Amino acid sequence: MRVATGLLLGYAADRLLGDPRHFHPVAGFGRIAMALEAHTHAPSRVRGVVHVGALVGGATAAGMLADHLAGRVGDPGMGRDVGRVAITAVATWAVLGGRSLEREALTIQRQLAAGDLDAARRQVRNLVGRDPSRLSADEVARATVESVAENGADALVAPLWWGAVAGVPGLVAYRAINTLDAMIGHRSPRYREFGWAAARLDDVANWIPARLTVLSTAAATGSVAGVRRVLMTVARDAPAHPSLNAGPVEAAFAAALGVSLGGSNSYAGVVEDRGRLGDGPAVTVDDLGSAVRLERRIGLIALGVIVAARSAAARRVVSRRRARRAR
Repeated sequence: MRVATGLLLGYAADRLLGDPRHFHPVAGFGRIAMALEAHTHAPSRVRGVVHVGALVGGATAAGMLADHLAGRVGDPGMGRDVGRVAITAVATWAVLGGRSLEREALTIQRQLAAGDLDAARRQVRNLVGRDPSRLSADEVARATVESVAENGADALVAPLWWGAVAGVPGLVAYRAINTLDAMIGHRSPRYREFGWAAARLDDVANWIPARLTVLSTAAATGSVAGVRRVLMTVARDAPAHPSLNAGPVEAAFAAALGVSLGGSNSYAGVVEDRGRLGDGPAVTVDDLGSAVRLERRIGLIALGVIVAARSAAARRVVSRRRARRAR
C-alpha cells in the first residue's frame, strides 16, 4: 500500500506546487544526457541503443538505490514504510507534469485572448516541436490543445502507471525514457538513426498508458453517448496519425471536446500530415479552458483506476502470504 499512498501524495504535490522550480531532477538528467551524447553520438542505431541503455539503466539503478535506502530509514515496520512512502511521493512529484502543463496552456490562452499572437507563438514552443512562427491564433490554440492531450498522457497518466507497476524505479525509468525521446527521438538528420532506440522504447513504454488515457477520456465525458463517441472516433481516426500512441489520445480528446484536431504541421521544414481527428469544428482560443478542465478530469480518473488496481494487487499479495503462513 506504500506505493499507492506515495502516488496519491505525489499527485497532490504536483497539483499544489507544480514542477520543482530549482534543481529539477529531470533537468539534471537532461544535462547528463547531453554530456554523454558528446561521446556516444554517431549516425548509428547501435550507438543509440548504447546511449539509451546507459542512461535509462543508470536512472533505474538510482531509483532502486533510493528506494532501498529509504526502506532502511526508521524503525522496522511502520517507520520504514513511512520512508518508502516519502521517497515514492517525492519521485512522483518530480516526474509528474500535469500542473505545469496546465499553466503553460492557460498562459497561452491569456496571450491569445489579449491579442498578443507573437507572445503566444513564443510560449507554445515550450509545448510543441512544430514551427510556430507562421501559425495563426487558432492554429496556436490547436497546437496547445494537441499538446495538452498528448502530454497529459506522457506527463501524467504514464508516470502514474509505471509508478504503480514498479514503484520508484518505474517512475524514474519512465521519465528517463520519455525525456530521451523528447531530446533525440525525432527524425532530424542528426537523430534519424541515433534516436531510433529512444523513440521505439518510448512507444513501448507508453502503449498501455495511452490506451488507459483513451478510456479515462471516454469516462470523463460522463455519459454513455460520450463514451461511445470517443471510442468510435479513436477507432476511425487514430490510424491516420503517424504516432501509434499520440493518435488515439488526440482523437479521444477531440471527440470528448467536440472539436477536430490534426492536420498538417511543419517540423524543421518537413511537413507532416496527421490526419483529421474528430468531427467537430476547428479549435479556437475559446476551447483552451475546456481542454485544461478535461485534462484535470482525465488525470483524476486515471489516478483513481491506477491506485485502486495497485491497492487490490497489494491486498491479494498480503492475503496469499497470510494463507501460506497459516498452512
